[in-house]
This record gives sequence, C-alpha cells and structure tokens, in this order.
Amino acid sequence: MSPGNPENSALVSTYRSLVPVRARRRIVRRVPRPLRIAVMRTLAALDSFRSALVKAARGGRRSPARSGARAPMRVVQFNGRHVLATVVPGATEWAARARNLHLLVAVLEDSEIDYFAVRGTGKNVPCVAVPAVLRRDVEEVLQLVFARNPGYACAVPGGAPLTGRSAKTWRRLRSQQVLRLSWNVCDPTENLVFAHESGCDLEFWDEVDGELVAPRPNPVVTRTPPRGERRQAEQRLFSPVPFLYGTGQTRTLPEFTASLIGDHLYPIDVVYTWVDDSDPVWRRRKDAARRALATGTTSLHEQAANGARYTSRDELRYSLRSLHQYAPWVRNVFLVTAGQVPAWLDTDHPGLHVVDHREIFSDPDALPTFNSHAIESQLHRIPGLAEHFLYLNDDVFFGRPVRPERFFHPNGLTKFFMSKALIPPGQMEPDDLPVDAAGKNSRGLIAQQFGTVISQKMKHTPHALRRSVLAEIEQVYGKAHWVTQHSRFRSPNDVPIASSLHHYYAYGSARATVGDIRYVYIDLADELAQPRLNKLLARRNFDTFCMNDTVTAVDPERQAHMVATFLDSYFPVPSPFETVSKAAPLRGPARQGELGRTES
Repeated sequence: MSPGNPENSALVSTYRSLVPVRARRRIVRRVPRPLRIAVMRTLAALDSFRSALVKAARGGRRSPARSGARAPMRVVQFNGRHVLATVVPGATEWAARARNLHLLVAVLEDSEIDYFAVRGTGKNVPCVAVPAVLRRDVEEVLQLVFARNPGYACAVPGGAPLTGRSAKTWRRLRSQQVLRLSWNVCDPTENLVFAHESGCDLEFWDEVDGELVAPRPNPVVTRTPPRGERRQAEQRLFSPVPFLYGTGQTRTLPEFTASLIGDHLYPIDVVYTWVDDSDPVWRRRKDAARRALATGTTSLHEQAANGARYTSRDELRYSLRSLHQYAPWVRNVFLVTAGQVPAWLDTDHPGLHVVDHREIFSDPDALPTFNSHAIESQLHRIPGLAEHFLYLNDDVFFGRPVRPERFFHPNGLTKFFMSKALIPPGQMEPDDLPVDAAGKNSRGLIAQQFGTVISQKMKHTPHALRRSVLAEIEQVYGKAHWVTQHSRFRSPNDVPIASSLHHYYAYGSARATVGDIRYVYIDLADELAQPRLNKLLARRNFDTFCMNDTVTAVDPERQAHMVATFLDSYFPVPSPFETVSKAAPLRGPARQGELGRTES
C-alpha cells in the first residue's frame, strides 16, 4: 500500500463501506473531482490525526498505541442525554473548544473550501464563516468526516445536537444559518464531558448586492467582498489557550486580526498564599510566636490562630487544576509560602514561581508571620508580578469557564464582589471576631479618605488587584499598613488590604467597579455540606466557589474524606503544575506551536 495514496486510507475505505454506491455516485456527480480528492486526503489525514491538544495533554509524547490508532470512544451522559465522546486523558474545556476549531479548520483547508474565522459572536465559542453558496459542499464533506469521527451538529441558538453522520441531520438543519459543530471529548473518569457547549460555530454568509453578509451581529465586520483579502492568524486569537501552547494558524479577514476595544491586552497573573500546617518546623515557629505573645499584654481571639485556619486538605492542588481547566488566559502563577513547597508541585514549570515571605516583606523583623492579613499586605512586592493579578486563597476554586472580563475591564479597571454579609456597626471592640474587626478598621480608613461609609464584606472569590493601588495604599495608610504587617497573628488592629481595602479604595479613586459573579460558599462544618457539594458537582453552575470552615471539625477524618472525594470528582484532570509522578498522564505543556501539528 502506498502511504501517500489517499485511496488506500482506512478512513476512505470506511467511507465506502458506510455510504451506499448510489449515494456515492450522486456525490461524484455533484462534487468536482479536485474537491473529492481533497476530501479523501482529509479523511486519510483524520484517520491518523490526533488533536494536537490531546498530544499536549500527553506532554508531546506519542501514544503508546500504534501510530495512527484512533483514540477510544465511549457513550457518556451529558445534560441527561447519551452522546459519543472521545476519551482524552488531560481533557480541559479550553482544549476541547480549541480542538473543535482546529478540526473544522483542518477539514475546510484540506477540502479547499473558502472560509474565514470570525471574532465576537458570543461567549467562549469560536466561529468560522463560509459563503452560503458553498453550503452543499460543506455538508457533504462534514457528513463524510463525521462518519469516521463521530460528532454532532445543532442549530444556534437552542437546537438539540444531532448526529453529524446522518444525511437527515443536514436536511433538517438546511434552513439554519448558524450551526454548532462538536467532536465531543471526555476524561477517562467521565466526570468531565465537553460537548456542544464547547463546540465551534459555523456561519453561512449569503451574498447580497455583491457582498457576503453575516447572518448575525459581531462587533467588527458584517459585510465583506466575496473574494476579499484573507489573512493568516493564530487560532488562539479565536479560541484562547494558555500562553505556553499554540494551536496553529487559521484564515480570517484583516479586520478580525486587529486589537479590539474589548480585548484584554495586558497580562494577568495569579497569586496564591499557602501554608503546610503539618510541617514540624513551621509548627515550632508558630508555637514559639504564640508563647512570646502570651508573655505580653496582648491576647488572641480564639479564631485568630485556631487549627482550622491553617488546615490543608491538598486544596491548592485542586485550585490549580481549576485554574488550568477554566482560566487558560492566566500568564504566571506565584505561590507565596513560608519557605515551604508541596511535595507534588513541579517547581520547574515555566509558568510557576515560588516566592518566600523573606523575598517580599519590607521589614524582615515582621517574620515569621502566621497572619494572612500581614502576608497580603506585601503582595505588591512580588518580583515580576504583573500590574493586574488575581489573588486566591487555596480554598477558592474556579467552577466553570471564566473570562478575564469577569474580573477586569479591558481598560484595566478591576471588579470586586460584595457579599450580603454586613460589617457590624460601631467601633472596633477587642472581643470582635477578627474578620469583623478588620472590616471596621477598613471602614474607618475609607470614611477618612472619601467621606463614605462601607457596610458590606466581600465574597470569598478570586480578588482582582493592581500592584500600583496596593503600593499607593501602603503610602496613604502608612501606620495601619505597618501595624498589619507586624501582626504575627490576626489582630483587632488588622486591615484587610487585599481582600477589602483595595477594592473600596480603588472604587473611591475611580479605578474599580462593582462586579457580578455567580459564586457559592460551602461551610464544611455545616451538616448540609455534603448535599450541597453533591448538588455543586452535578450542576457545575457557579463561576467560583469556596470551601472552608473556621472551627475544628468534630469528625476530621470524615470531613477530609468528603472533601477529597468531591475534589477528585470535580477536578480529575491534573494540571501541568504537578510533578510527573503525581500528575500522570499530563506530562507538562507543549512549547509554542507544538499544538498545531498532527502526529503520524
């Protein structure tokens, strides 16, 4: 068999076995010979085509199966329906979406069908446009491809997915000007299924008065000459992927390659603070600091240093997984620790930077500290940190795909999310809960600066921050900032700089706005925690969520098992920040351009 002969491919043979002779003859009569040859080549390529994103999930290595072997498929449940999905170790939502765009572009390119990628049609779904006059050719090609690589097509908006291998499907959809195509994927556990919601839209542009006209609005261009200029652009422009990845090129119009007013053109980083409470060295330092405090006149509130505040259930691992799964636009991750590093963390990953407290504290005499408010007061001193960044505690997770505009305006303004929980009225009292005392202190500073009174706490979400605002706060509120930095444990005199004061100060100085986010807080000590976690896992309908408790669990083993079971089910795919031994089969990110290749 000649390897370069598309007539000899297994996919073409499968096509011939699936499509009756009479139907094939009708296709031959209607489809020009160059197009038929191109289709055969596409089928032959797809026979051994493994999405480059799947390859990246395997660390750029070949599958242990023979070259050209197809990935296994399963029947899985999605939104109450049974669908076919390709099993992809390391599956992520962004990769599934980019994969669908990549496959559609490959089919159209190899079939020599005119097309161009479109920006701004809605949400996270990429879009490709084809002149409506070529619709029959597109349908013929896609039906052949779906026969070998099962997938689905549906009307946009609101249509139910139909199998793409059926001619009946294409007849039913013929009146629709916008379709969504999806080659579904799932992870091996089937806890993650990415179907039509992560698909790629296909628009058919009719020719009207000598111009192609878009079937729906977009913010860039809706009319273009049929034979106008086409440019090459990176596919990531239409379906974002992490900075270390690449997905190849696509054809588009010149207008879609320009930077738009809604684009986030600045980098966004993420900062975590983390502590290992099981570390004996850390424990000895903490106990020594408490004993030293006890010899003085200052007493600690019972919630200022209780064990629950420092308990680690490996949440950081899963929060990083949620970041990798649902926020691919993040540039770098900075992990701020007291000289500690999780055993499973890949510190050599180019997008990860471990930062010791000693690197950022302006006064080394304030260390060691066991006060998150003190640590947060120094975040703007992290070397190499972007001006715009998200600050997360390790018990905060991304629950579904989110975009930068959830947290930042394109012009750089930050967003914050106020809670229904109120700061108690009155002045700070020594017996106040630490969180209430900090809120009262923040209220006093804001009133002093802006003449307005704040009353609401903040939700336990990622906090959108700016380095310049944090640095300015240190100058404007120098005394309060110094006191907070030097409080080794939660103190009645603390100010919540990163989690509250920044937001209200930036708002008062016209650098922040009130945002909206779908969020839930799970109190692990609550007797209803288990059913709430079950509902969260089943629906996956929150942008972010937080799991926490401020009191020591009555049954810590049972609670730990509940949390571990939930997190393993919600985030089964390891992130590239995990070491090989702990994160198989994801072996680390591909370098730029690697995702745009096919593997033969």
